[in-house]
Amino acid sequence: MSIRHGLLALLDSGPKYGYQLRTEFEQATGATWPLNIGQVYTTLSRLERDGFVAGNGADDEGRIRYEVTEAGRTELAQWLATPVSRQPRPRDELAIKLALALTVQGADVRSIVQKQRTATVRALQEYTRLKRDADEGDLSWLLVVESMIFQAEAEVRWLDHCEARLVRTASRGPDRGRTRATGSGRTTSDDAADAAHTTHGGRR
Repeated sequence: MSIRHGLLALLDSGPKYGYQLRTEFEQATGATWPLNIGQVYTTLSRLERDGFVAGNGADDEGRIRYEVTEAGRTELAQWLATPVSRQPRPRDELAIKLALALTVQGADVRSIVQKQRTATVRALQEYTRLKRDADEGDLSWLLVVESMIFQAEAEVRWLDHCEARLVRTASRGPDRGRTRATGSGRTTSDDAADAAHTTHGGRR
């Protein structure tokens, strides 16, 4: 999602000042995507340049209220109707970290997995608390926090899968945790890549 589309969505309900847009954007996303006012006005300037919004003059305090144009509504409708692309595959820092840890001599990858799992479970507990304390009428925030819960739950399942795979690999021999060619021409780092994609990346 781009900030420009977020601002267009907020302006669809009526003209707003830059500070109003920042406040409403952060409220809608549960402050998971904080904006500074400079980002808001820079984006508004570009939207105005592209003909998607128009300023209707400054008030007595020098504040400009922006409103969405018909071209802006068309752009917003197209964005809403277009599925979010999963390609190119987004970089996943955790998956990459584990894959590379397997190439580091002496790295305790199981310990890395276990520590990450503990941290993710704590985050999951916090997200669950936020959901419990949320106002049922605040649907925007509930959708955001539930997305965070589902992602954390999926990460815990994937980490469990990684640990099980590491245990199976270790049982085959002391060198299996190192990057080396296998009989099939694959490497153990290939196995790590499989673990990164399986469940976490949607391969299964």
